Amino acid sequence: MNADKKSKRQLRREQMNKQSARNRLIVGGIITLVAAFFLYAILRPILAPIADVVAVEFRERYKAEGNSMGNPDAKIQITEYSDFQCPFCKRHYLEVEPLLEQYYIDTDKVFFTYRSAGNFVSQGGGGGNTESEDAAEAAYCAADQGKFWQMHDALFQNNRDVENQGSFFPRRLSEIAAVAGLDVNQYQDCFDSGKYKDRVRQDQTDATSAGLQGTPYFVVTYTVNGETKTSIVNGAQPFSEFQVTLEAILNEIGAQ
Repeated sequence: MNADKKSKRQLRREQMNKQSARNRLIVGGIITLVAAFFLYAILRPILAPIADVVAVEFRERYKAEGNSMGNPDAKIQITEYSDFQCPFCKRHYLEVEPLLEQYYIDTDKVFFTYRSAGNFVSQGGGGGNTESEDAAEAAYCAADQGKFWQMHDALFQNNRDVENQGSFFPRRLSEIAAVAGLDVNQYQDCFDSGKYKDRVRQDQTDATSAGLQGTPYFVVTYTVNGETKTSIVNGAQPFSEFQVTLEAILNEIGAQ
């Protein structure tokens, strides 16, 4: 009788152990599925097909050199602090920049330089903005191949208009470099080395010193009677706003 009772206790214990093991397997499976879901959500933008990278029709820039265009001896210099993810910067690029080129840059009145302020958000306390920084580095790497403005155009035209959601992950930047006509291997070596990280940070430092509040931000400098003067155009203003500023400066310079 005692042996029978002991046998039943053992059987019950074994059943309980099996049930406990099954429960652990179920819980472990659920945890694994949840972890896989979150991992997929993180990696999906990186690993997803990148067929949405579009070919770009590039504008030839007058006397383009690196991230500048126009006559270096022009009486007026404009430095744009911008961000390839910024929708207002994209609007300026599409609507206003061609007119600035036509009427002021191509006519030797303005020397224009594009600089990055894509890490404005991260340094301003609003959270990280790594994709903007990466895009800025990619553009400077393109300049090593004499294709800064091609990459500039390709980045803006392949901006998905939603910040930090995969427009400029490194893998996608490589595809954008390809449509911009770069030697991708040479580009990748440059980008992977972090060659221009310090330059992007310096852009931000200089932008902050110039009074940057947001992007795009334009610093206009010129000289009158040996005195260097500065004017600011803040934000994605219409071409007429630039016209008023530049014509006033040209009149002032002409009054020397």
